[in-house]
Amino acid sequence: MSVRPVPPEGAGTCWCHWHEGPSGTAVLIEIIEQGSGPGHARYTCAPCREQRRLVPYDERP
Repeated sequence: MSVRPVPPEGAGTCWCHWHEGPSGTAVLIEIIEQGSGPGHARYTCAPCREQRRLVPYDERP
């Protein structure tokens, strides 16, 4: 899995890590923290979120 840069919100296309392609609806789903070095953020598009019942990171309790 490669992590792609994410453009600022409203700037166009983002990368969906689930179907591994560009998307205009991708949102943050999870943050993967690592003990040393930078962590990773994973994004997913609306169809992948619905299909896999994923909850956006900022909507979790």
